[in-house]
Amino acid sequence: MDLPRNLLNVVDIEATCWKGEPPPGAVSEIIEIGLTVVDLDRRERLAKHRILVRPRRSRVSEFCTELTGLTQEEVDTGAEFAEACRLLVDAHRSDSRPWASWGDYDRKQFERQCRATGTRYPFGRRHANVKLRFTEARGLRRRPGMAEALAIAGLPLEGRHHSGADDAWNIAALVLDLAERGDWPE
Repeated sequence: MDLPRNLLNVVDIEATCWKGEPPPGAVSEIIEIGLTVVDLDRRERLAKHRILVRPRRSRVSEFCTELTGLTQEEVDTGAEFAEACRLLVDAHRSDSRPWASWGDYDRKQFERQCRATGTRYPFGRRHANVKLRFTEARGLRRRPGMAEALAIAGLPLEGRHHSGADDAWNIAALVLDLAERGDWPE
């Protein structure tokens, strides 16, 4: 019989963004959800997932494309936000599995967008702020960005920075590094 596994969802989102203020009437919306499943007992990243999300109240700017690599045409093929949230629950048990992100931006953006669209929040209460845990574990004075944290930990940046799927994969590597050092709670 298989024992229950100690799995964690590591999530990183990309959202519509602009150089400066958003255009009139536009709001920042999630356009990509990156998710890496981590087995904390076996100390490994199990799977890397990407969900594209079609924005409804904004468009992908040139600045956003330069930053994330995502285009309007690409995200137009994505799921509606509510559908993406259902997929998180159905395919990744996001409502019952603990989850982590780099900082609180991802959690707060999901909360804002769920409120604004009347969508059920897809996550449970067990959220870990990896940036805060990394900063405290390393005794740093200021909280580094993800790429800087990877360098501090001696880990490579894999893939494209500001790709939700790649950033979730890299944040998962930082979680595993913290776990190996005894700095991740069981």
